[in-house]
Amino acid sequence: MSAARCRAGPSGRHGGTATVRAVPAPADPWSLDEFSASLTSAAPATVKAYRTDLTSFLDWAGRLGLESPAGVTRTVLRRYIAHLTTRGLARRSIARKASSLRRYFGWLARTGRLPADPSAGLSVPGGSGRLPRVLRDDEITAVLDAPPATTSDDPPAIRCRDDAVLELLYGSGLRVSEVCGLVRSDLDLDRRRVTVWGKGSKQRVVPLSAPACDALDQWFGHGRRELATAASPADVVFLNRRGNRLGPRDVHRLLDRRAPSPTHPHALRHTFATHLLDGGADLRSVQEMLGHADLSTTQHYTHVSKQRLRTVVDATHPRA
Repeated sequence: MSAARCRAGPSGRHGGTATVRAVPAPADPWSLDEFSASLTSAAPATVKAYRTDLTSFLDWAGRLGLESPAGVTRTVLRRYIAHLTTRGLARRSIARKASSLRRYFGWLARTGRLPADPSAGLSVPGGSGRLPRVLRDDEITAVLDAPPATTSDDPPAIRCRDDAVLELLYGSGLRVSEVCGLVRSDLDLDRRRVTVWGKGSKQRVVPLSAPACDALDQWFGHGRRELATAASPADVVFLNRRGNRLGPRDVHRLLDRRAPSPTHPHALRHTFATHLLDGGADLRSVQEMLGHADLSTTQHYTHVSKQRLRTVVDATHPRA
């Protein structure tokens, strides 16, 4: 007899046979796929970050024996935040994970998957966050104008590309993902401006500095065609050595080679914002150029700017 066949039980007739049907696997009780699909206005990197944060929480919850959101209470969530704190995570990282939990459990409640939202009002313990690093003037000069000897053997096309990328990061304060995502139609070199698609698919227009326009002219006029291949996307602004779209890891690597000390690409964005405030720019204008949804995010740079002024006074004033 086949393994897929067996004799009928008491309800069978005339000793017939019945087919054994496979029992379908239960659906995901946490509905992570459905939640991810609901984030239609979020950038792919944001969706990935939510998924990573929630997967970490589910792993932790599984060790407690929790098998679905129904078992998660406010106390459980507070225990998880405390667990993250004891692991020594930065306050900003914990705040992001708490935000992911609020977004997720709020969605569960709105869609009727939970009767109430256990994350409502979930907050992160207070504490001073780390101020963003701002590059010194000599570091900016080394990155933009006088790169170290490690780059002396770079082909001219690579030098042109790297100059343009770094000028956009510092001169316009773009995020790495925004630089990598640029297409030709985003750039208006005649009017010296770039249209940027930021987080949450929000669009903003940012001025281009004169050095950035010059670097982009050099890149389009001489460098790009040297790296392009038959398979290269025609509309993408920046290409890597293989002729593919330049990625964030490529930007990290090029900055590692250009900077005199380890420098994260985001430090150029921090430096852009701080230098604007040092020069007298108003906070709202800086917020608009950075694409911050909340002014409080931009206000971090006012603390950096004040700290820099204090350092200058301490170092130069005779009665400091």
